[in-house]
Amino acid sequence: MKPRLFIAAAVIGILTGVDDYIYAYGVARLPVSTVALIIASQLVFTAVFAFVLVKQKFTSYSINAVFLLTMGAGVLGLNTSSDRPKNESYREYVLGFVMTVGAAALYGFILPLVELTYKKAKQEISYGLVLEIQAVMCLFATAFSTIGMLVNNDFKVIPKEAREFVLGETKYYTIAIMSAIVCQCFYLGVIGIIFCSSSLVSGIVIAVLLPVTEILAVIFYKESFHAEKGVALALSLWGFLSYFCGEIKQSKINKPAIHLLQSEMPSVPNCQISV
Repeated sequence: MKPRLFIAAAVIGILTGVDDYIYAYGVARLPVSTVALIIASQLVFTAVFAFVLVKQKFTSYSINAVFLLTMGAGVLGLNTSSDRPKNESYREYVLGFVMTVGAAALYGFILPLVELTYKKAKQEISYGLVLEIQAVMCLFATAFSTIGMLVNNDFKVIPKEAREFVLGETKYYTIAIMSAIVCQCFYLGVIGIIFCSSSLVSGIVIAVLLPVTEILAVIFYKESFHAEKGVALALSLWGFLSYFCGEIKQSKINKPAIHLLQSEMPSVPNCQISV
């Protein structure tokens, strides 16, 4: 990894740490319904920043997918009451709302920023290098969060939380460790998707996970399946399929043009021509 790429990965890591903090702060002060509505806006932010930073080209299929996935996630917010939580001041509620919107916007900015980093790296981006970039990002994000916890004396609270945990102290630490591992796998998957395709695809995959999570909660935790969840799932799957059907159709259109261009090129000995 060249110094230029290392610095870029470090900056993105710090931004990720900031995003994690403001997201956690906001979610702790908002009802689930409001959070779902705000998270739905993340895909819109990703689409806008992808257009600005990496000149993402939109088709009718991708625009349709962004609209449907945003609507699908937003419908989940209609399932529960959006009233301000009890024992919480209006100022805290508004601050939580602003912080969560900021987190959605910042993460929508981070995804295209990673794609821009790949394009401006001035060196070959292999999957091994992607892993290095991920390691640097996580290192600096963790450092940011750790410093914050040290300043706030949060590490002293962990043993107390573990003792008071309903499922027991051992399961508290097990869940904490496994959550860290799962989050790393998630971030690695997102960075890998950007490496293979684009930040917009990553945003679409993240958006479609929200209603899927709701369905899994019904299966494993026996939660009730409201009509809003069914509508959200249908809209999300529709948007997901719309995007990839559009991609398949576009690739079929481009394929004959590429073959035609290759056939018209003169044969050059001992050279490789890539299109």
